[in-house]
Amino acid sequence: MIEQSTRRIAVVTGGGTGIGKAAALALLADGWHVALAGRRLEVLEATLSASGAHERAIAVRTDVTDPASVEALFATTVQAWGRVDLLFNNAGVGAPGVPLEDLSLADWKCVVDTNLNGMFYGIQQAFRVMKAQAPQGGRIINNGSISAHAPRPNSIAYTATKHAVSGLTKAASLDGRKYNIAVGQIDVGNAGTELAMRLTQGVPQANGEIGVEPLMDVAIVGESVRYMASLPLEANVLFHTVMATRMPFVGRG
Repeated sequence: MIEQSTRRIAVVTGGGTGIGKAAALALLADGWHVALAGRRLEVLEATLSASGAHERAIAVRTDVTDPASVEALFATTVQAWGRVDLLFNNAGVGAPGVPLEDLSLADWKCVVDTNLNGMFYGIQQAFRVMKAQAPQGGRIINNGSISAHAPRPNSIAYTATKHAVSGLTKAASLDGRKYNIAVGQIDVGNAGTELAMRLTQGVPQANGEIGVEPLMDVAIVGESVRYMASLPLEANVLFHTVMATRMPFVGRG
């Protein structure tokens, strides 16, 4: 079995930008050791530099759509620090906002490969490591989305995969009990990332209008992940929703 360590070890996919970066920085500020994973090594290293926690962070080039790459990510983390206590399963992509009948199969498959298959690969590798370490167990936090509950117009690929993430979370939460693995999900609405800035210029609404939507500081999401990660394994936040208070989510539109 993998030897026990007093350090808290986290893996964050999509850790170079947006929500992943915010979560990685929050965990590092709280004393965690973090393996930042993503496709662009230079972006990961920029996040690592911004953290000021060089001795507690490593950047690992990872393609979550490739099972071998995800396996290598976990092997690298275990080799560096001996175990994995937390996976923030965050990496995801969207598709062009076109009518579903015009969505290319290539774009559909890209979203499914990343948001669904990639999420599963991360869960599977985390289970394999966490069940083998001493003490046994750990925590997985999947990045769902407000879209795991309700769609935006012209978002069938993203919405379908984020609904599927909820199924992964529930099934993995059940299957993880015997290994002391807690699995939960964070559903984020309108965090102020670079990709979300388009919301401030106006985006299609369910009633056919174009509407400007408010954003919240993405650092708030990082703090939410840090809180979920801080719980003892006897407790689990199964679903956590954090959103811009005034965004058009609750209600009819």
